[in-house]
Amino acid sequence: MNNVFVYCEIEGTTVAEVSQELLTKGRKLANELGVELEAVVAGTGIKGKVEDQILPYGVDKLHVFDAEGLFPYTSAPHTSVLVNLFKEEKPQICLMGATVIGRDLGPRVSSSLFSGLTADCTELEIGSYDDVKTKKHYDNLLYQIRPAFGGNIVATIVNPENRPQMATVRSGVMQKAIYEGQAKGEVVYPDVAKYVPTTDFVVKVIDRHVEAAKHNLKGAAIVVAGGYGVGSKEGFDQLFVLAKELHGEVGASRAAVDAGWVDADRQVGQTGVTVHPKVYIACGISGQIQHIAGMQDAGIIISINNDPDAPINKIADYVINGTVEEVVPKLIKYYKQNSK
Repeated sequence: MNNVFVYCEIEGTTVAEVSQELLTKGRKLANELGVELEAVVAGTGIKGKVEDQILPYGVDKLHVFDAEGLFPYTSAPHTSVLVNLFKEEKPQICLMGATVIGRDLGPRVSSSLFSGLTADCTELEIGSYDDVKTKKHYDNLLYQIRPAFGGNIVATIVNPENRPQMATVRSGVMQKAIYEGQAKGEVVYPDVAKYVPTTDFVVKVIDRHVEAAKHNLKGAAIVVAGGYGVGSKEGFDQLFVLAKELHGEVGASRAAVDAGWVDADRQVGQTGVTVHPKVYIACGISGQIQHIAGMQDAGIIISINNDPDAPINKIADYVINGTVEEVVPKLIKYYKQNSK
């Protein structure tokens, strides 16, 4: 009762990385609250194949719903699984990925249970809240933190009354880690028929195509990212040359993607990919809140910018004052000379 729950997405019998990231965060939240961490996974033919991908992240209890029709994902049965399970278990927090599935499932569950839902959170914390109107004080609420109003502010959202407190988080925002402590590791296999009516299976998936990401920004140790200050698609060619010399990947800000200079799946930020490289080289990027949310945890941040007052310079470890056209060719020349 009142535990922290994480909904785990799967592709076949493979648990999504974002779910493992959320299990890691969920474990920390559960420890802070003094409750248990529970996980839910639903699919077809997954019994005995997903447990080892979930339990090592500190799960006390894993609910495995295994039945025909639960994979590929469709809205109705997965909604019934969570809604009916949550009516029994009454969790205080539920986390899920801000993926295509999470964005479909989360609102359905929250509206059915009359609870709140905050999308695309960049941070999750536990804290207290004083309601000015009612004069009530609340302890141990989930702070659901995300950029708002076009990224001009960072909003902290709370849900004092209704449960569960629900949040979605994009892949890469949280970092996954095997849990070093002790967890119960209990696994239960509920009777799906008790949770999902047969009418929920009326929708059948006739054909399905999943295309893997072309670029591995999340796994790159070095990211060379360009913004609107790069100036053109040809300007990005220089960034690709530099990234190749450094054995890194090329990223971009939303402005550069919107200009059509680079593929959308290279976008770093709140509405793109969140990266944790050892080195992040920001070329001609102003550094709006949405972009910073996707790269602020980089080991070393280097900013190349001709605007000394650019917001990104405030979080950069090193600032090179100059245009991308001036600086990047010199970096390429230097690395070519010194990498032989």
